Amino acid sequence: MVDSGMIQRLVAPRIVEALADTRIVVIQGARQVGKSTLSQQMLVDRPGISVTLDDPASLDFARTDPTGFVEQAPDGLFVIDELQRAPELVIALKASADRDKRPGRFLVTGSANLLELSSTHESLAGRAEHIDLHPFSQREIEQSPGSFIDLAFATGALSGHSSELVRGDYIERASAGGYPEALQRKSSRRRRDWYDAYLSQIVRRDAVDISGLQRITDLPRLLRLVAARMGSTMVWSSLAADAGMPRRTLDPYTALLETLYLTHTLPAWEVNLTSRETKQPKVFPVDSGLAATLLGAAPSSLGPGSALSGALLECFVVGELRRQQSWASTRATLRHYRDSRGVEVDAVLEAPDGRVVGIEVKSAATVRAKDASGLSVLRDRLGDRFVAGYILHTGRSSVAVGERITALPMDALWAATPRSLA
Repeated sequence: MVDSGMIQRLVAPRIVEALADTRIVVIQGARQVGKSTLSQQMLVDRPGISVTLDDPASLDFARTDPTGFVEQAPDGLFVIDELQRAPELVIALKASADRDKRPGRFLVTGSANLLELSSTHESLAGRAEHIDLHPFSQREIEQSPGSFIDLAFATGALSGHSSELVRGDYIERASAGGYPEALQRKSSRRRRDWYDAYLSQIVRRDAVDISGLQRITDLPRLLRLVAARMGSTMVWSSLAADAGMPRRTLDPYTALLETLYLTHTLPAWEVNLTSRETKQPKVFPVDSGLAATLLGAAPSSLGPGSALSGALLECFVVGELRRQQSWASTRATLRHYRDSRGVEVDAVLEAPDGRVVGIEVKSAATVRAKDASGLSVLRDRLGDRFVAGYILHTGRSSVAVGERITALPMDALWAATPRSLA
């Protein structure tokens, strides 16, 4: 069991910096990932007040008098929690921020991607900075500073990494996920009960708040179908058929899942290396613990012979990379690569200067030369742009498996630190 109250969020310094020079700072993320707790911490060293729109009286005030509502803290920071419940406030926030351009006036949180809501789209452009908050990363749980992303681009920084963890440890971590409340539960069964209740609440409340779609109650089933395809490129017509939806009506529902931070998309990496590159994305549940619950997968059922374990660990690794993007110094994009010949790389990180790191995920403890085939092709096609390739596996040792390609224990994602630079 993890004491989530003691965990420091690694994205917090970025929020402090934003408040120093930006009028409106927006913390976005799924429900129950700690947005309210983090926003309250921002009031410890500065004057201000906090109001949540989950409170019926505050919600009524916001809807009936938006202008009066946003002026409640004229001389301090005003924290507005769960803004998506009253998106009409955005117009009042914009007007107030234009009248008084001092930085650090508003800190708002949302359990839906406010940029994707038609009522708020671009309304705060130039006035707000949006920062995503994810479920806990393994680095936050272990209180390990730094970012694997930065280390991956630093030559030699990850060489020689070893681990005491074995395959079962990684399966346990992936199945537990990163939601603070879920990690408070003492058993996998109790965590699954929490995830079930969590999903039910979002469908009954947040989905209804922000969407007028007819088949809201179908969202959990659609989410399970997405989870069953994680790790594979998405074939939308197949998903629509299994969901019992016409293909033309599927898109608003899959978009809603992402807007609610229940899924995230890993786009295809398009670099015109060949004319055969696929453009289909992969879609993952936003958290591997949620994915395990959706598929009814307990750690005891995810042994070496389980086909699901590889997909779950890929969801786990991609989720960890996504979280670390929030605070990594290297502002790398995250994609996957696949061509029609079957050459694929699970994750591709590309730095702004064009340098590339490729990552493969293997659920086995032993890495073979063929496991590096996709990374080898990418290296040969990219030449000097290819910094390194890493095969993250469940064994204990690091080993070179090719030029600029290394097999690493999976916990290098969080256990490797700047202090371990070679």
